[in-house]
Amino acid sequence: MDVYHIWCNLKDGVRDVEFTDSARRYFEHLQAEGFLASYRITRRKLGLGPDHLPEFHIMLDFENLSHLDAAFHHVSTRSDPVESFHQAVNAKVKDLIFALYRDFPDPGRVRGQEKF
Repeated sequence: MDVYHIWCNLKDGVRDVEFTDSARRYFEHLQAEGFLASYRITRRKLGLGPDHLPEFHIMLDFENLSHLDAAFHHVSTRSDPVESFHQAVNAKVKDLIFALYRDFPDPGRVRGQEKF
């Protein structure tokens, strides 16, 4: 599984539930279309976390890089309805940070080939 991480803060005046409702509609659309395996939306609790990371953390799960690429292609068409879902989220956030991680070890990892 490839996990696309997104950290963000909300723009001034955006209500937290308004943001999460928009994000859920967007991610559920991507799931329904087969472009996303699963997702999680989390929020920093009790102020715990490094100062450089924004308050919200979103994790998007993709089967592999081809699955992620297909999702990016779908969103990049900028056609509705996906563009409306994307804009409804993008217009509410600032301070974005992105990262791509993978489950480890990979399912295809050959054991015994490690170098020290």
